Amino acid sequence: MIVDCFTHTWESVAQLGRCVPVTDGRPRAGGRFSDWANAGMSRHLLAADPVDYTFLLGFRSHHLEAHITNDHVSAYLKRHPDRLLGFAGVDPSQSKEAIAELHRARDELGMVGVSIAPAAQDFHPTDTHAMTVYAEAARLAMPVIFHTGVNICPATRLQYAQPILLDEIAGEFPQLKIVVAHVGYPWVAETIALLEKHPNVYAEISWLLDQPWPAYQALLAAYHAEVIDKLLFGSGFPQSPASMCIESLYSINHLCKGTNLPAIPREQLRGIVERDTLDLLGIPVPAGSPRRAKPQPVAADDGDEMLT
Repeated sequence: MIVDCFTHTWESVAQLGRCVPVTDGRPRAGGRFSDWANAGMSRHLLAADPVDYTFLLGFRSHHLEAHITNDHVSAYLKRHPDRLLGFAGVDPSQSKEAIAELHRARDELGMVGVSIAPAAQDFHPTDTHAMTVYAEAARLAMPVIFHTGVNICPATRLQYAQPILLDEIAGEFPQLKIVVAHVGYPWVAETIALLEKHPNVYAEISWLLDQPWPAYQALLAAYHAEVIDKLLFGSGFPQSPASMCIESLYSINHLCKGTNLPAIPREQLRGIVERDTLDLLGIPVPAGSPRRAKPQPVAADDGDEMLT
């Protein structure tokens, strides 16, 4: 089974408010963000083709005037209930609104988790009001994905993006499943420390795989710390399609060829792709949805045996 833990879709870049990446005061249209203007549902579904289940995240930030509504996400989920699972975008800086939205998202919209971005929402992760939101998410058994390492626009608050700030939350709510987005890049070492310390903390790898060297360093650090089994697959759509990310992950050891750099065992890389993420996060398989797991071949290198 393959689960993509981190994707977004929107009808217009305007929904991102001031979260749109900028250069010299103007929206950044090229490079890593070239596909942001084409993040519609039809392309999202095509990009998810090799995946069994895809997490689709809502996004709400009063600070950045951004809103990918949970109703927008839910409407898409209802069209593909056997493929998509929704994570409600809530803004803990408005705690009463956020808690009410948690209940509506779960009870009315059928969402299974929560999406939070402290750096984009301008609040310290352990703010008293935010802690009440986490407590309610824990009570409702809704895992939380934290957007950490958010550094794409000047208006985000990097001091609130550091993964180490999640330490108190993980300890206070041990029953709450926490996923650190992007392995906390650029604070990967902090994320690895959290994975080592807290049984309820995981990390997903999106936004890293289009940067081979940082990705290799992060994966190798997780392997050496013996927490690579807590890394989850994520594509980061519209940043990248799932197929490209899977190929990039399986090819990561190409960086080692002709060097003394250590390789990451292939079975560990495959484990990231085929992790039973739903079970780890306590998310039930959607009713009437067969597990569609299709083994992905891993290209052999220099006489390595093909994995199937």
